[in-house]
Amino acid sequence: MRIPIHSRGMPTLTPGQWLLAALAAMCIGISKSGFTGLGLVTVIVMAKLFPARESTGILLPMLICGDVFAVLGFRRHAQWNQIWRMLPPTAIGIVTGFFLMSVIPDARFGVVIGSSVLLMSVLQAVRMFRPGLYQNVPHTRAFAWSIGAACGVTTMLANGAGPIMALYLLAIALPKYELVGTGAWFFLIVNVFKVPFSSALGLIHGSSLALNLVLLPAIAAGTLLGRWLIAVVPQRLFETLLLIFTTIASLRLMGWI
Repeated sequence: MRIPIHSRGMPTLTPGQWLLAALAAMCIGISKSGFTGLGLVTVIVMAKLFPARESTGILLPMLICGDVFAVLGFRRHAQWNQIWRMLPPTAIGIVTGFFLMSVIPDARFGVVIGSSVLLMSVLQAVRMFRPGLYQNVPHTRAFAWSIGAACGVTTMLANGAGPIMALYLLAIALPKYELVGTGAWFFLIVNVFKVPFSSALGLIHGSSLALNLVLLPAIAAGTLLGRWLIAVVPQRLFETLLLIFTTIASLRLMGWI
């Protein structure tokens, strides 16, 4: 049973639910430290703990906190020409996603999030196992605008656009640190831009922000843990297992299993 969210007061969670919420928050920090696909697990966990639509508003300030931590660590490596190139189509995609959220029935929103995350998992798998497929993608304006629009719609509907942006940055062959730094600044700007839209939909309020504040230390801990994990755990193995679990969770959220 999902936890109801009201505009005032802290949501009532059991100890087990608090543990899941804290793990989801830690996954944000870990994903911002290099394990990009782990953010999809956070989306799934939050959509299972809370009503699917409301979970996007709970998650957004947490993502912004993770973005801030990532920017502090990689701010000097951003390629701003790529950020400015992607922001206009992404903004259009966010506005489109905002209008879609206002018309999608609550009962169907779990399917929307589950299918979005499942698609992102497939793209993440392709990026991991066949990176060569993206090495010859032309650096055209049409490609950038297509990817940006897809990022905007997906991030507004499900907070799950990380793999799409990773595909774009991989396709234009950014070095490792530039890729992380560019993505950090890009998503900080994008997620802050989304706040008025989520607020207008009633998804960010005192209750959700109180929950965010309690989970903030877990995000910080996840950031530190992520930097340690990168040094000791093979990222390919880690993300392979992650994709398996995320795919199963997505299918369950959609009601297919």
